[in-house]
Amino acid sequence: MQTSQNHKISYGSGGFYVEPVENLESYCLPSSENIDNYSSGQTLEQYCTLESASTSNSFPYQNSPPALSFSSNNSPLSKLESNSYVLRPQNSLEIASGSPEDDSYLTHLDDLTHKINELESAMLGTNADMLDIYGPIMPEEADSFLLEAEKWKKMDVVSRGDLKEMLYTCAKAMAVNDMETTEWMISESRKMVSISGNPIQRLGAYVVESLVARMAATGSTIYKSLKCSEPTGNELLSYMHVLYEVCPYFKFGYMSANGAIAEALKEEREVHIIDFQISQGTQWVSLIQALARRPGGPPKIRISGVDDSFSSYARGGGLDIVGKRLSALAQSCNVPFEFNAVRVPASQVQLKDLELRPYEAVAVNFALILHHVPDETVNSHNHRDRLLRLAKQLSPKVVTLVEQEFNTNHAPFLQRFVETMNYYFSVFDSIDAALPREHKERINVEQHCLAREVVNLIACEGAERVERHELLNKWRMRFTMSGFTPYPLNSVINASIKDLLLSYHGHYTLEEKDGALFLGWKNQVLIASCAWR
Repeated sequence: MQTSQNHKISYGSGGFYVEPVENLESYCLPSSENIDNYSSGQTLEQYCTLESASTSNSFPYQNSPPALSFSSNNSPLSKLESNSYVLRPQNSLEIASGSPEDDSYLTHLDDLTHKINELESAMLGTNADMLDIYGPIMPEEADSFLLEAEKWKKMDVVSRGDLKEMLYTCAKAMAVNDMETTEWMISESRKMVSISGNPIQRLGAYVVESLVARMAATGSTIYKSLKCSEPTGNELLSYMHVLYEVCPYFKFGYMSANGAIAEALKEEREVHIIDFQISQGTQWVSLIQALARRPGGPPKIRISGVDDSFSSYARGGGLDIVGKRLSALAQSCNVPFEFNAVRVPASQVQLKDLELRPYEAVAVNFALILHHVPDETVNSHNHRDRLLRLAKQLSPKVVTLVEQEFNTNHAPFLQRFVETMNYYFSVFDSIDAALPREHKERINVEQHCLAREVVNLIACEGAERVERHELLNKWRMRFTMSGFTPYPLNSVINASIKDLLLSYHGHYTLEEKDGALFLGWKNQVLIASCAWR
């Protein structure tokens, strides 16, 4: 496992650090020793099944509750006859049509290609010989030829064994309510997915179940979720701990946001930080330590933490746990500290909940939370823009925004499916570079911290779909319309984040553009960070 390193950012003679997570476990994170051991042949299929359930929310990586559920029944699904399904065993990677090295496989491909060309030529009238055979083609015959050609094309997709194309073909069929093709593609795709395979096979396992959940809900609420025996709060927090350590996504967001806050508040004596997604409170550890070293002494810090039920579940308790941990840390650093627990979801926060004081300098933090807040297309109150206007009312010194960089909010199903596939393939690929495929913690991380987001994006619509991401350009429009102007990020912060990425294996990218920072994997941008005032 990759371990984090200290990265120092200087402010005067003080410093700003990303604290190694292993040093935080005494007050933030439990030991990962509670994760159950697996025998070499065990997989997650042994304890969950896909069932109908209702779920009120879905959260970013650090707060996602369990995703897929599996069962000890490892038989593959042949017909979609009920609302309960299972994944195939992890070692069931099969391509029924053979491998590309097989001569008969290649001959089969040639036959398919020839048949497709023959049908298309007959339908389009471009081949004289074919016209002689078939004679004049009537409109109803053209429709028949078209359907036949489409059928052979789909068979070609299956024969080539391109899982990504098969999943897209399935989603495309589902988008036009072609249930015959949908069921066929789901059945064939199941033979190729594996939660211990390569990144597309692992992601495909969760995508297949997402498509099943969506299809099972068609015609009613178009909503199916996944119900399973959830891990304990400590176990789930351990999975989040692993994701925090092996990928830099959270540290990137926390470092960039904290750097902007520290810069904006460097002259203030009393500060009030309003965090609309307090989670475990991990983000504020390094900031409290940095402000403790500030020339002239630390300011008095008050943090208002907004809570939600899933954060509470992952912590194993309410907001008081976060307040006690941060208070203990501040006391050890000789920093005057106060914690204000805001026990309502972010979308329900009102001005009175924040207990403003006229002599405090305010900083507002939106880290991986606004994409869960519904806008005007979901709720007539448009809480997304309402929260931004509320933040402006606070006259903050700085407002920080960290968000996943892809477009799923208003996107129709097929476009959203493609966006989800591309985005999460990059995430799974980055994890693949950090943890072995057979690693039990990798399986748990992907199941409990990522897969539920995939299911919500693909299977859910309307108010039940809470994963509603927007590109930074759209966030810029929202912030500008709410009266904000950009706050430039400190160049020292950017340099420190570059140092952070050097401690990780793989192909991470960092780009600074138009006053914002973009963290990516290979050619896919994943996280954007910026600040406003």
